[in-house]
Amino acid sequence: MWARLLSGRRSKLAVLAVWLIVASVAGPIAIKLSEVQDNEQIGALPASAEAHRAADRLARAFPEPSALVAVAVYARDAGLTAADRAKVDADRAAFARYAEGGQVAPAEPSADGKALLLAFALAGDDDAQSAAVEHIRNQLTTGPPHGLRVALTGSAGATDDIFDAFEGMDGALLLATALAVALILILSYRSPVLWLLPLIAVGIASQLASAVVYLLAKHAGLAVNLQSQSILTILVFGVGVDYALLLIARYREELREHDDRHAAMAQALRRSLPAIAASAATVSLGLLCLLAAALPATRGLGPVGAVGVIAAFAVMTTLLPAFVVLFGRWVFWPFVPRVGGAVAEHRVWRAIAGRVGAAPRAIWLVTALVLVALTAGISTLGIGMPGDKSFTKEVGSVTGQHMVEDHYAAGTVSPALIIAPAGAAGAVTAAAKGVDGVADVAPAELSADGQWARVRAVLADPPESDAAVETVRRLRTAVHGDGALVGGDTAVQLDTRDAAARDDRVVMPLILAVVLIVLVLLLRAVVAPLLLLASVVLSYLAALGAGGLVLSAMGYPDLWEALPLQTFLFLVALGVDYTIFLMTRAREEVARTDHRTGVLTALTVTGGVITSAGVVLAATFGALTVLPLVPSVQTAVIVVVGVLLDTLLVRTLLIPALALHLGRRVWWPGRLSHPTPVTPAPLRETVPTT
Repeated sequence: MWARLLSGRRSKLAVLAVWLIVASVAGPIAIKLSEVQDNEQIGALPASAEAHRAADRLARAFPEPSALVAVAVYARDAGLTAADRAKVDADRAAFARYAEGGQVAPAEPSADGKALLLAFALAGDDDAQSAAVEHIRNQLTTGPPHGLRVALTGSAGATDDIFDAFEGMDGALLLATALAVALILILSYRSPVLWLLPLIAVGIASQLASAVVYLLAKHAGLAVNLQSQSILTILVFGVGVDYALLLIARYREELREHDDRHAAMAQALRRSLPAIAASAATVSLGLLCLLAAALPATRGLGPVGAVGVIAAFAVMTTLLPAFVVLFGRWVFWPFVPRVGGAVAEHRVWRAIAGRVGAAPRAIWLVTALVLVALTAGISTLGIGMPGDKSFTKEVGSVTGQHMVEDHYAAGTVSPALIIAPAGAAGAVTAAAKGVDGVADVAPAELSADGQWARVRAVLADPPESDAAVETVRRLRTAVHGDGALVGGDTAVQLDTRDAAARDDRVVMPLILAVVLIVLVLLLRAVVAPLLLLASVVLSYLAALGAGGLVLSAMGYPDLWEALPLQTFLFLVALGVDYTIFLMTRAREEVARTDHRTGVLTALTVTGGVITSAGVVLAATFGALTVLPLVPSVQTAVIVVVGVLLDTLLVRTLLIPALALHLGRRVWWPGRLSHPTPVTPAPLRETVPTT
């Protein structure tokens, strides 16, 4: 009934009219999505983290306006000159108008006499501070004496660099994604018209998803940041076009069996909808598993991504069928499918099916060994990305941080902040001075009510380095006995790593459990789902290894802490799609023929469309490389490698060969695991070359 409604002669027009109204309403709302971004969530910690508790206690004991801190650095390798010092004095006077309290403290000289540093908090609200940063940077870079190096760092410089780097990136990402998808659709369909239909539909799905996310963020408190908005675009285009490829390929098959294109689409919907629905359920439920994560940035990605997948599913299974049927058979020109017409031979996939059928045991063993060998590349990766390595090119704030590290204790700009009861101030200060890796400890500062003391401990190593993280771990051990908490940027790095490790332990098994349940319900078996799950986990590890080799060659081997979990989700939930498409078709074929013929027929008839779908998904994630952030490039590399491995090795060789090697036991305990007296049908191919 539902399938006939979506593709009926008159009802399709009603469906199109409804979606036209939805698109006209969603469009103006979708463009507002960037207005509700909260990018502070990207680096936020769970409330239970010590750095978060320390920051909260510090804010209450030492209430200060929330302000960006500008750090202007001046350095000359041969030693500062009188002209250099005059430049610093002039800048200090000019900066006073933007500083909190209208004053800037005297410049702090380095011990080697080669650098000076001005540090001050900015006055005003967020807009005033943002405007002030531009004026400060202009003043700093105007007329420095020849040979004097200058840079703006601190939170003010870093925030300004981020805004500059991402200006116009939303449009660039959308354009890169759309162009990649359009090119692959043109190559897949070899039609001057057909490729436009799924592209228009997925564009509407993207607008719908963005509008829903905006409304949820505006009125229901859904957290959205730059990362989740970027992933939303990628997911909608990636899964949406995948669903379109599967549906249109099945529709083309049915057009050779039905004179009436409306009946053909109804049948295509009935036969492809279970696989598409299972795919959407797997990905959206997998994304919702991220709600169990401790890191807010990871947790917030879950519902945003799930909205995108559901929007893509809704549009591609309602609007697209009506849209395609509206244009008739001619939309496939010049390869128009006719009833009873000859089916184009797909020699490549028929040959692959023949090879798999001839030696299934050898093929799955060799394929599994290749995947295992690729996992060795994991050893080239590290966890924990220093802040100065997060951009794909060096920005001004990073240059300034390096200048500070060259002439001052590396942790000067970002000391560890210890908050302790006032009575323990002396003991805490003494304990901090005795910790290896602490370069200097400032005298304790008492709060206005006299109950708390703040101690600043300057670390000897760069704030986000592994050495600095271990120093904070030792520092916490040394001062916890006095009731103190240790916060600051390095403490945030430490707690982020610990929270990410916790999320890996908790969320990864949860995702696997959800995927397994969906597969069991879909295939009505236990053995096949377990095999599929094991295959995608192995594929993920191989992708991490192969991606590690690529990232090491690119100079980006240190992964952002949350990246292993996020790429695990994408590769397990999205990677299993291709085996879902394969095995649901195999189940259909096995039910009407025999096991061997059914599996090989499924491999042959789905080969082209699933390969196209995998290339589309890889291309959409590859579009993340247009963003100037290293974590985005890392995500793109690992997911692209993983999707291609799933498409070209796991789904093409490993799963079909294992299914043939195990025989009907793969469907245990379902009815297909029991032999039935059927006459084997010849190996068919019903999909033209794609």
